[in-house]
Amino acid sequence: MSQSQDQLKMAAAQSAVALVTDGMVVGLGSGSTAAFAVTELARRVKDGLRVRGVPTSERTATQARAMGIPICSLEEEPSVAMTIDGADQVELGTLNLIKGHGGALLREKIVASVSKKLVIIVHDSKLVSRLGTGEQVPVEVVPFGWQGTAERLSKLGAKPSLRKNSDGEPFHSDGGNYILDCMFDVAVAAATLATEIDHVVGVVEHGFFIGLTSEVHVAGAGGVRVLT
Repeated sequence: MSQSQDQLKMAAAQSAVALVTDGMVVGLGSGSTAAFAVTELARRVKDGLRVRGVPTSERTATQARAMGIPICSLEEEPSVAMTIDGADQVELGTLNLIKGHGGALLREKIVASVSKKLVIIVHDSKLVSRLGTGEQVPVEVVPFGWQGTAERLSKLGAKPSLRKNSDGEPFHSDGGNYILDCMFDVAVAAATLATEIDHVVGVVEHGFFIGLTSEVHVAGAGGVRVLT
């Protein structure tokens, strides 16, 4: 990751975290961009801001604890005021997303779904006119019979590939599931495809985030702009 991209990620994170007010329960996203938001939130907590964070992954939970952000679970705080997270793609116009390349899509979507506001932070290279263009869609599946699930996804036009670790063993999500990274034909609308994937037996969740985004903070050479 180049220094300029890191600077863009931090600029977007600072813009989003500025929305956090005292007493909020904040969903803490996962991934390299969301990590900048956790860092910025920790800085504000150190300055006296009182918040509780709901992490969307074990990695984020570890970062938040290390930086002094009080964390809680959805059992303790079932309603989240705002979640700040990154995205792999953002579709202009709809603000629909592809997420999950970091492997935390299930928990990310659960937290997003109970949040009053989902704020996405990206640099401008993540914006696309058509969701799925040149981007794989992560699909979290039950390990039992995953080959059959992959075959059913293939019938929807997917080209599924089992995600593996550097040692060649299957990657496991925080929930203990496998992830199939799927390339789809972008001629099919993401919202339609998301509904079809929802009905595939063996699928736990997928990386299409449809109709969940409140606003997107986009960092580019000219600064940060907010899409709503």
